[in-house]
Amino acid sequence: MSKDIILKAENISKQYRLGQVGTGTLSHDLNRWWHQIRGKEDPYLKIGDTNDRSSKGESDYVWALQDINFEVERGELLGIIGKNGAGKSTLLKILSMVTSPTTGSIKSRGRIASLLEVGTGFNPELTGKENIYLNGAILGMTKKEIASKLDEIIDFSGCERYIDTPVKRYSSGMYVRLAFAVAAFLEPEILIVDEVLAVGDAEFQKKAIGKMQNISKKGGRTVLFVSHNMAAIQKLCTKCILLHNGKFVMKGKTEEVIKFYLNQTELNDSEYIFSHKLSEAKIAYATKLSIEDVEGNLMNEVPIGKPWTVKIHFKVKENIKNLIVALGISDLNDTSIRTTWSAPLNVGPGDYIASFVEEIVHFNSGQYKLVVGISRGLQSIDYIDKDIILTISDIVHKQDESIINNKSGYINNQMKIKVEQKFDFK
Repeated sequence: MSKDIILKAENISKQYRLGQVGTGTLSHDLNRWWHQIRGKEDPYLKIGDTNDRSSKGESDYVWALQDINFEVERGELLGIIGKNGAGKSTLLKILSMVTSPTTGSIKSRGRIASLLEVGTGFNPELTGKENIYLNGAILGMTKKEIASKLDEIIDFSGCERYIDTPVKRYSSGMYVRLAFAVAAFLEPEILIVDEVLAVGDAEFQKKAIGKMQNISKKGGRTVLFVSHNMAAIQKLCTKCILLHNGKFVMKGKTEEVIKFYLNQTELNDSEYIFSHKLSEAKIAYATKLSIEDVEGNLMNEVPIGKPWTVKIHFKVKENIKNLIVALGISDLNDTSIRTTWSAPLNVGPGDYIASFVEEIVHFNSGQYKLVVGISRGLQSIDYIDKDIILTISDIVHKQDESIINNKSGYINNQMKIKVEQKFDFK
């Protein structure tokens, strides 16, 4: 590698086996190990399906990543974007050496600190302070070096009152704040941050992005950042990588890659299926969103002037009073345009559909983001701010000069809302 290249991925691929996986035999394990140390291909490697979550494959093996190649320069702020299932988190785990690639290799210079899933990197039985020293030791720092950074870490995390408490008693937000502070202030040459920052509140996310900018510009350190928040990616990152179904699509200037990503026809879906890791612990959560016309047909694009409906499917697991379903609309820079709420509802367990009906499109042509929220009164229960794209086409359904010539982006009117329980009769 040249002196300016601090991280290099060469032909990285990762394959997983679906279903229950047996341990195999000792002879197979030894043979696989012998091939690995000689740089040979795994003799038991199977042909697998592409990592496409929208279709059902036939193989018991799936490629989470395939032939990924890129280089990262020293001091670069690199964003990694793509839809759910694109392979972003798998790539970060390989770069962080949490897991090994099936084929290919990683070359790096210097210490790597990573902030991946909530709960990784800390011993839950140790206190916050003890975990700071543990992580510093893992990075190869002396006790004196760690002690010199201790006050800054504690102050940045905002966990001073709980720093001598075992981290197993921390909330997810406290956990993430301390983990980020440890990773950022212990000064690794490469900092890898996954979507985990979304757990923190808006104030902390702003602090974290500012800190990442600071360590890159002033410290000359490299940051790799994964997020579905395009505004955060655009604000922080100078360059960007786009992944799709486990394959490398492009690398370039952040604005150009984001524009390409959002303009892809495959991203302009008319139906979105939500699957969160924490859904089962929630008392209510959204399961699906669809964009439809008044006849119930799915729409990839909404012509100006044509009525349309956003249907939010959600599940309720217990009796809830004052449940509210909200639909937010913003531009691609996350500038809020409008939010519409349902009236408070008293609901019991079951599946429901909230329909938000717009009788006339009052938006200029272009792309907009949809945000889904479910709350009990003022208490948030579920919030989805992912790649839900609403595309308004410039094909005029109904000639209306006031719509065509509207330059403000929208007209401030409210959508009609209807919430109904869904029953399956068999």
